[in-house]
This record gives sequence, C-alpha cells and structure tokens, in this order.
Amino acid sequence: MPSQRGIVAAGHPLTAEAAEHVLREGGNAFDAVIAAMAAACVVEPVLASLGGGGFLLAHPVATPPRVYDFFVQTPRRRAAVDELDFYEITADFGPVTQAFHIGRGTVAVPGVVRGAFEIHRDLATMSMRDLLAPAVENAKRGVAVSDFQAYLFRVVEATFAATPASRAIFGHGADASPADRDRPSGRLLGAGERLVQPELADTLETLAFEGPDLFYRGEIAAAMARDLASGGQVAMEDLRAYTVERRAPLLRDHGGARLLTNPPPSSGGLLVAFGLALLEGSDLADHAPGSLAAVSLIAEVLAATVEARIEAQARDPSHRLHRETVLDAALVARYRETVLDRARASRGTTQVSVIDAAGNLASLTLSNGEGSGYVVPGTGVVMNNMLGEDDLNPGGFQRWSTDTRLVSMMAPSAVLWPDGRRIATGSGGSNRIRSAVLQVVANVLHHRLGCEAAVHAPRLHVEGEHLSIEGGHDVEQLAPLLERWPSHHVWPDRNLFFGGAHTVEGGPRGLDGAGDARRGGVCRMA
Repeated sequence: MPSQRGIVAAGHPLTAEAAEHVLREGGNAFDAVIAAMAAACVVEPVLASLGGGGFLLAHPVATPPRVYDFFVQTPRRRAAVDELDFYEITADFGPVTQAFHIGRGTVAVPGVVRGAFEIHRDLATMSMRDLLAPAVENAKRGVAVSDFQAYLFRVVEATFAATPASRAIFGHGADASPADRDRPSGRLLGAGERLVQPELADTLETLAFEGPDLFYRGEIAAAMARDLASGGQVAMEDLRAYTVERRAPLLRDHGGARLLTNPPPSSGGLLVAFGLALLEGSDLADHAPGSLAAVSLIAEVLAATVEARIEAQARDPSHRLHRETVLDAALVARYRETVLDRARASRGTTQVSVIDAAGNLASLTLSNGEGSGYVVPGTGVVMNNMLGEDDLNPGGFQRWSTDTRLVSMMAPSAVLWPDGRRIATGSGGSNRIRSAVLQVVANVLHHRLGCEAAVHAPRLHVEGEHLSIEGGHDVEQLAPLLERWPSHHVWPDRNLFFGGAHTVEGGPRGLDGAGDARRGGVCRMA
C-alpha cells in the first residue's frame, strides 16, 4: 500500500480533490490549501470568491505557527449614503430568514488573491500554475451543481439574481435564451445543471502567469475602480495599498492540549478561547454528549460569550475586542461563576483543513459574505458585500473606520497535544462560527470524541436571548433547558445555519478527518 501523503476536509468534493491531487504530486499542506482555495472559488461560488477575504492558520513543522490575515479592508473614502448602490435583500434558510445588504456600495477591498500569492511565496513548493490548474479546469469544463450548492443558490437567490452579469453566470445555463437570463426573477442553476465559468478560468490562468499585481494594480484593478466609482467606495489607491498581515496565533492551554486560533483584531478566535476558559473547572466531561447537563452547560457558555462580547465592545469606541479585555482573569472568573451556577440550576463562508504526512498543518477559512451582486467585467469574479454585513458592522452601516481591516468572526484553529497529535478545524457560518468551533473543540477535549463524532454531534447557537437547537437532540430530555430559554427554535434537522466545521487530524494515531455534512463536506486521504 502506498504511504499516505496527507488528509484534507473541505466543503465540496472538487475542493478536496484539488488538494488531494497536489498532495499526491508531492506538494505540502500549504500547496494543497492554495489549490483548494482556488477550487473553492470555482465550485463553491456562494461561499468563496477571488473577490472576498479570509485567514490561514499555518503551522509548518520546522517553524513557528502564523496566521495570514487576508481579510477585506475598508476603503480610504467613506461615501455619503445617498451616493451608494446599497440595498437590503433576504436570505431564506427555510426555518428562518436573515436580512443582508448588497450592491456596489457594500464592496470592501478584497484580499484572497494577494493572500494566496503571499502564502505561496512563503510556504509552497509547487508552481502557482500547477496549483491553480484544477480550478482552471473545473471553471473551463464546468461542474454539475450539487444538491447542497443548489440549496445555497435558493438561500441567496436575491443576491445571485440581482444583476444581469451575475445571472449570466449563475442563471439557467448555456441553453437559456438571453431574454430568459436577463429576467430579474429568472431562477438560478439547479441541482445537476452545469456551471461553466470561462471568464473565471481565464482570470485564474492569467493570474498564475502575471501574479497578483494584475488584480491590485493592473487591468482588473482598473476595471473595478472604474465601476465602483459610481455607487461604490473602493478606489484604485485602496487596491494598490492592500497588504497581507502576518500575526502570531492566539494561544490557549486547555484540557492537556493547546488551542491555536485567529488573534485580534478578529473576534472569532478570541471568543472561542473565552468559551474554553469558561469551561475550565467544569464537569462537562462527566456528562454524555447531548445530555441535558452537557447541553445546558454549553448553552450557558455560548450565552455568556455573547454577553462578554457586548461588554468588551462597549469599552472600545471602535467596537473591537482585545485579548487583554476578553481574557482578563477577573472577567473570565466572573462569567465562569455565573455560567456554572446557571448550568447546575438548570455568512457565506467555507473551511478547508489539511495536514500532510510531515505534520504541516493548514486551516483556511474563506468568505465572500453573500456576494454583492457586482461582477468585475470580463473576469467572472463576484465581489464581496462585507460593508453590508450586520455582523461585521456592529457600530452601524457607513460608520466604519477608513483604511482598516474589518473585524471577522472567522476562526481557523488547531489543537495540539504534547505527543504530536494535532487537529485542524474551523467553520463557516457568520456569527455561528464561534459556536461551531467551540463545540467541536469541546467535543474533542472534554468528551474525547474522534473527528467524525465531534463534527457530526448536533449543535446549539445563542444570539441575544434566543437559543437555536439543531436537529438531532433529544428535545423531550431538554425540556428544562427550553423553559430556561423561552425564546428558542428547534430545527428539524442538521442545517448549514450551524456552520461547517471540516476537520482533520494527524500524528501518532495516524490520519483521520471529517467533512461537515451541514455544508456539503467531504474528507479525502491522499
């Protein structure tokens, strides 16, 4: 039997296949994650785009871990509201709906392209042309829309059908008449229909040869700046000035292992670390997963995390979180006491996780928001709508600080044990990211579950005074919890609302992993 070269978990079979191919060709985890990043922008268009942003937690075996922050940046000029192409749409998840804003005025400065090339320069071993080849091929020949991707199209149909340029890519398909494609209410591609993106294929091929300046200083940048001068806010100077930030990960020792996660200025990793701090000294491990005691404790921790976030943000005019504030021992102790007492009384995002045979670890989280509806002419690239995301604008729309990295809930993470065992995880899901990552990590560290069980276990989410309970829980057993939370919703099944924590493991136990079925996840061994 040939030796194993690595493992990948991702949100689409072709995303995972791109990484698997690179690992089999001798690439490392970082080669594989770049290939997967590009593939996701082709085959997971609702969740990822070259026009979005993200983070990579990279832990090479021979050098210190680092986080690549290539999330979106606010423009240097904030336009007047009446100048903007900025309007509300509704995303329909089925049991619940959620309002978002799209239009050219919601576009922030993108970071995915610059991020991919910076990661490549620092950590990759293969040529960018080879790494982008799977994505190029999928864009050229087209891919059949999966059931899950078709569901996502239905959820965000108001975004992807918002403009003729977007409908031309994601509408009926090549056999549709131009008149049909241009109908504002024309449906998007359904399951089994083929999504072909020749312009995006050309863009990827050209980037592989010319590099990121094409996107930030060249023809693509000029086209963006020209279009966004009317109704938008991103200018050529914003694109030229964009840089990738390299940061040391946030570290937290817990349960005999060490958590590595996304540090401030992003908030997701900090809130995961805060949740783990609240669980220190708890008896979670003594209760079966899904039991009333275990679920009640997790619900209280999630609620306390929301409260602590609001309290900490209130101390900063910019609404940012700081590790010194959130992980302050007195604050943690105060919330921990409240949580344990209570327990006894009782947005478009995708994740790729890779570990190679040498032990290199890559945890990547990408997002395009819900997409703005604006497509850069001739490129096939749908731009983000991050300036229209409620979660990313806690101070209100058009109140953001200029030329500043937006705060994100994305939390690509790793868990390391002294014996060399390591897990890479993270999740999509907007505000639910912190809940999903915390629960997967707690399942691993407290309940001692393997990847598959830790990822598949039903989840909770708390927002304000409202508790969301995912299908799979024993609702009758949780009756006392529902009394504690009169504002609650019990979902009938597993749902993408609760994130997509694609997770892999490497080390002395060998390679293992799980793609999160909530978001079409798959796991592949190379």
